[in-house]
Amino acid sequence: MHTDFLVIGSGVAGLTYAIKTAGHFPNKKVTIITKVTADETNTKYAQGGIAGVWDELKDSFDKHIDDTLIAGDGLCNRQAVEVVVKEGPERIQEIINYGAQFDKNEAGEYSLGKEGGHSENRILHHKDVTGQEIERALLAELSRHKNIELIKHWFVVDIITQHHMGYLVTKVTPDITCYGVYVLNLKTNKIEKLLAPITVIATGGNGQAYRTTTNPKIASGDGVAMVYRAKGRIENMEFIQFHPTALYEPGESPSFLITEAVRGDGGILRNKDGEAFMERYDVRKDLAPRDIVARAIDNEMKRAGTENVFLDCRHMGREKFIHHFPNIYQKCLSIGIDVMEHMIPVAPAAHYSCGGIKTDIVGRTSIQNLYACGECASTGLHGANRLASNSLLEAMVFGHRAFVDSVNKHQELESDYATWEKKLAAIPDWNAKGTNDPKEMILITQSQKELQQIMSDYVGIVRNDVRLERASRRLDLLHEETEALYENTKVSPQLCELRNLITIGYLIVKGAEFRKESRGLHYNTDHPEKSELLQNIIL
Repeated sequence: MHTDFLVIGSGVAGLTYAIKTAGHFPNKKVTIITKVTADETNTKYAQGGIAGVWDELKDSFDKHIDDTLIAGDGLCNRQAVEVVVKEGPERIQEIINYGAQFDKNEAGEYSLGKEGGHSENRILHHKDVTGQEIERALLAELSRHKNIELIKHWFVVDIITQHHMGYLVTKVTPDITCYGVYVLNLKTNKIEKLLAPITVIATGGNGQAYRTTTNPKIASGDGVAMVYRAKGRIENMEFIQFHPTALYEPGESPSFLITEAVRGDGGILRNKDGEAFMERYDVRKDLAPRDIVARAIDNEMKRAGTENVFLDCRHMGREKFIHHFPNIYQKCLSIGIDVMEHMIPVAPAAHYSCGGIKTDIVGRTSIQNLYACGECASTGLHGANRLASNSLLEAMVFGHRAFVDSVNKHQELESDYATWEKKLAAIPDWNAKGTNDPKEMILITQSQKELQQIMSDYVGIVRNDVRLERASRRLDLLHEETEALYENTKVSPQLCELRNLITIGYLIVKGAEFRKESRGLHYNTDHPEKSELLQNIIL
């Protein structure tokens, strides 16, 4: 199969790119692949909102830039921060033009929320299901473009490069090039070639590497793992953001998120004794950046020997709470918690990956003809810790910037199309000879449970050298066992996701081992101080 533009992932980043590209090239084919349904993405589960300088009388680009840089703890790329903040309002207006509806006050003005780390009210939101509303608007706009094909239930196995044509490809190979992907058609259970001059990775996050996460089951780090196997550059994977307030429900996965906007509206964190403890950790109290709040909660739980703390909303008006957070209110009621009478049990959960596929300022990766945007990418915006509600903004800005750059790239490739066609003809079909159907699925499911336990116990909010070393040894064994299974077993989504998650775990651990300091989301008790030498850990 051939397409002109290939997009892997149907969240806000991938859809933004696809819509703009299809509009600019009405006679070209844009293909989007998703391994489940179109709207089952990390975007859909984003509750809080999207940050942007909207009220220029009270807010400014400089304030938003400073807030982002402070949260990023010295590792942000200032150029990336300025680009996202300054171009953000235009991208937000586009999503509004597509039909996205954000909450307004009685005067008809946008109701702007405030979250941890923000100096001003600048969060646009749709109740407590902002991501779902943005996804809805994008899919509606997508349907207006007849040259976009959205293929569901296709699982991308690997990125195709010169490696598959018999050439030796290493990290230092200067011209690694992407020609498309091998993809497993889940309806036919066969692996096919999908070839494209330009490919965009927008596969979202990797929260399923942890036992407790707010991410959906699909968040298995597929894009990052595939690019790493293809010898692309990955950076800053040690910076995993744990959302401080996931609803504490033992055994539930994914964890239900209690958006930071609840604390922005006045919710107070309390320990088992009812003490409002955040004032002991930061002058910003409950609205400190997420890394600080998550570590504070982790410390409170360890001191008291409990598995959760509480979010107190009892002083907030019932009518106002239900209006702003109807989804949270109903979820709590469903498990017997009336938030006006009882405090909400909460605990941190893996939420967002600040690192990922290293890109430049327009979304280009270290592999030619391959772009990355959204959570799977490391653009330099987040540094060591993401500022709340900057993720949807980043996805839209870099989805747009990747589109703009790929217009020129496509024209460049078209000028030498004969050479391109010759290379495509040399790409072999997938070779599954010698493989058999899996005999016991438990070999896969149990390995994934082991991985999640290793990562949660040894590579969580607080780390040390002994834990990281132990995690590394156990991951080596899991990798060895899983690769042997992969070599002899027919490819399945479960096996591919396990391979990808083990790669993600390895990248997180290695990044954490290399970083001999505590910075942002990475806190190592053996290296509690910050280093004066600021650097990105590139793997």
